[in-house]
Amino acid sequence: GTDPEACLAIAGLEGDAAEPENLPALADVESRLARARTERERLGGVNLQAQAELEALSGQYDELDQERADVEEAVQKLKGGIAGLNREGRKRLREAFDEVDAHFRSLFTTLFGGGEARLEMLEDADDPLAGGLEIIAKPPGKKPSSLSLLSGGEQTLTALSLIFAVFLTNPSPICVLDEVDAPLDDANVDRFCRLMEKMASDTETRFLVITHHPMTMARMDRLFGVTMVEKGVSQLVSVDLAAAEEFLEAS
Repeated sequence: GTDPEACLAIAGLEGDAAEPENLPALADVESRLARARTERERLGGVNLQAQAELEALSGQYDELDQERADVEEAVQKLKGGIAGLNREGRKRLREAFDEVDAHFRSLFTTLFGGGEARLEMLEDADDPLAGGLEIIAKPPGKKPSSLSLLSGGEQTLTALSLIFAVFLTNPSPICVLDEVDAPLDDANVDRFCRLMEKMASDTETRFLVITHHPMTMARMDRLFGVTMVEKGVSQLVSVDLAAAEEFLEAS
């Protein structure tokens, strides 16, 4: 007993939309309804714990997100610390290099009785601390060249100049030299011994020299020799040269 026009008005279908010819076809409506029911069935049952699970997952996500932020912050601090250490390392390396280079230039001239030499730092574009070191030497009467182009004796004197330069920069209690005078002639052995005596007097370093050269032995304070009195039996002999000289003078 309800007026059809009143029902359409209640549904908001007034004017032209209320006309029957403007309504969708019944087959289309049933098709849409069937698709909607199919999609609803495809969704499955309703999970009544979904809200609680969402809140729990949201809490876990917030914790993980905070941890990620903490890790990123720590990484940035670590990178900053590494950069600071690299800057300090480069600064100290340059200071040490300059000091060693100055000693090396002076010692080279002393050992060779002239000439000149220098150290060059080969810096790596990616990491300056990983660069190499080039030694440029010019013995008296020769052109400047790298260490590999020098003779055996010249290489030995150049290497000794560098070793002693490092010891002057940062002296060590003891320095062991194993037959470094083997490729040297008598004149260069004399220079080597005089420089070693000066190093021993100017620093706290004590030199332990393994040698077969008589000139070097004669310039030492104490000699330790290994003899074989009997076949297969070695014996250590120690001689204090200063005490021996006093003994000879007294006799």
